[in-house]
Amino acid sequence: MRKITAFFIIFSCLIQLTKAQVRTPAQQLMLTNEDSLNAGLSGSRTVLSGYGSAFYQRDSKQKTASLNLERAVLFVGHQFNSKISFFSELEVENAKVDASGGEVALEQAYLKFNLNSSQYITAGLFLPRIGLLNENHLPVNFNGVERPIVEQLIIPSTWRELGIGFYGRSKKLPLNYSVAIFNGLSSADFKHGTGLRDGRFEGRNATANNLAITAAVQYYYKDFTFQVSGYAGGSNGLNKLRSDSLQLSSGVYGMPVYLAEADFRWAKNGWSAKALGSYISFNDANTINKAFANNISNTMYGAYAEIGYDLFTGNIKMANQQLIAFARFEKLDLNASIPSNAIYDGTLKQQHIIAGFSYLAIQNVVIKLDVRIQHTGAENPALVINPSPVRVPYQQNNSFINLGIGYSF
Repeated sequence: MRKITAFFIIFSCLIQLTKAQVRTPAQQLMLTNEDSLNAGLSGSRTVLSGYGSAFYQRDSKQKTASLNLERAVLFVGHQFNSKISFFSELEVENAKVDASGGEVALEQAYLKFNLNSSQYITAGLFLPRIGLLNENHLPVNFNGVERPIVEQLIIPSTWRELGIGFYGRSKKLPLNYSVAIFNGLSSADFKHGTGLRDGRFEGRNATANNLAITAAVQYYYKDFTFQVSGYAGGSNGLNKLRSDSLQLSSGVYGMPVYLAEADFRWAKNGWSAKALGSYISFNDANTINKAFANNISNTMYGAYAEIGYDLFTGNIKMANQQLIAFARFEKLDLNASIPSNAIYDGTLKQQHIIAGFSYLAIQNVVIKLDVRIQHTGAENPALVINPSPVRVPYQQNNSFINLGIGYSF
């Protein structure tokens, strides 16, 4: 309790330090330079933008703490003319890259072709419209120091692949739509406990023998935004000869993976709410486990619901700032159903409760404080291979204290 109290004191001090940086309402509503370019509002042909985040985390059971510069992203965009623009983002994760980890990667690199005022085409490395976070993953856009667990493990945000997409909005209805074709996944690289994440190519040496299609529809009604989206694609990019030797089906749609998602957002008078549910089906898990010993599942699911309230609502002195108190509940299972040759892992059936605060002195800078309470199923001894003699017993119940900062520009 003393540690939690100390964190709230530190959080309050940080709020006081940033109050002097309050902007006018007009400045508060400014978009990032990337958004300005995307909307055709940029006054410059070439623009710079970016975002980043860093955090402190305390593990209550392990009695350990860590600090990490989670990511720093630099955006460079260029408007060739009123019809064609270029978008790119270079990301560094965990501050540096060496044998122990870290990553330098292109998060996006694509051309945008405006067809008219309501439709455009993208081509290159970009993020499909799936879930709440994948397209809108700036740290100032979501509550909580950590991204929602469901949108890390079920929907592997940030998910980008090489392809071509068509985006538009209806002129008669409050409705947006999109459809895109990408390279497929690699089920040979699926790993136990990470869902689809490790099967992504993210623009590097992607196989084009197998392809995937994604689509999304967004509908706006009063203070609500509703969305449904989906993914369907082949997960085996090997040629027929190699596929036959491993007894794998091949082709553009060989060994298909399906992902379905639905969500909504609502905001009014300082209150906000959102919810998301997603489901993955992979009927060929048995075959992949036989060929590569991945121990992966046939089906996975995840869902979360969140509510928040801006404590500065109605406060004239704080009109240009936000202090959002929020709570989120998440539930997921990465082995909801498993084939006969897989081993069940209870630790992958999880529930998380996250509660805390997001303080935005301006729209583009956020300070976050939260507590995450985690509960999982029991560990399966069959999955513990050659344990260390000093190994700490697995904890089904744990809690984490998180303090973080984020920015975008």
